[in-house]
Amino acid sequence: MSKLRPTNRSILRRLALFAGLTCFVAIVMFPFYWQLVTSISPPGQLTQLTLIPDLNNASTDAYFFIFRERNFGRYLYNSFGVASLSTLFGISIASFSAYAIARMSFPGKALLLGLVLSIAMFPQIAIISPIFLFMRDMGLRNTWLGLIIPYMTFSLPLSMWYLTAFFKTIPDSLEDAARIDGCTPIQAFSKVIFPLALPGVFTAAILTFIYAWNEYLFALTINTQDAARTMPVGITMFQGEYTLPWVETSAAVVSVTVPLAIVVLIFQQRIISGATAGAVKE
Repeated sequence: MSKLRPTNRSILRRLALFAGLTCFVAIVMFPFYWQLVTSISPPGQLTQLTLIPDLNNASTDAYFFIFRERNFGRYLYNSFGVASLSTLFGISIASFSAYAIARMSFPGKALLLGLVLSIAMFPQIAIISPIFLFMRDMGLRNTWLGLIIPYMTFSLPLSMWYLTAFFKTIPDSLEDAARIDGCTPIQAFSKVIFPLALPGVFTAAILTFIYAWNEYLFALTINTQDAARTMPVGITMFQGEYTLPWVETSAAVVSVTVPLAIVVLIFQQRIISGATAGAVKE
């Protein structure tokens, strides 16, 4: 009997852990589930929603309506374009900058990293006025570039900080071997170091893309024309003076959340490996 007790305790611990994780996932996923239920419910039955929807009365008209009448396709196009370019430019600059900081020795390097990180700590509302005036004077309002620049202002410091720590985990001997074989510093970076750093670069890219995809304040202030609005701002414009179309809003939320969730699920192993690879220096 004494030999069975550890086994029984182990089973109970696993069951308790499984039950706890199940409850946690249910709590986290409930808002999204409720949005999904709302999006397929007829508008007249919103006050009678239940946890298990009546599929006989379910309708997907709201999904077609937001693309047909609400210009939602344009909002998605703008968000995807701005987020993709912000990620591409930001990660390109952050990779070279972080590599230089990780490999070079110069006075004040720690102070430089601290100053870089402090830029990302500024609240957006504190600098929205000068950024707005700059974009207006440069004629960049209602353009993608008018959003890409401020997005990079906040995402670039965090990417540099993260990638600097990641590049430090890559042994210097690999770069030395590449130079012995005749590689220039640029070739050593592009052919040896950068491929090894892809997990960290990929993680930083995903985080940058998500930030740009969900950003609201700059998009609301700088791009005011309907054709230039991004998805978060476009969804808020569904609201009328006296009405709030819950079904259409829920359909829009589900439409923008599902693709992002699928991308994260597909690349979750790379994201996790990139997030943890730089945590311990070998």
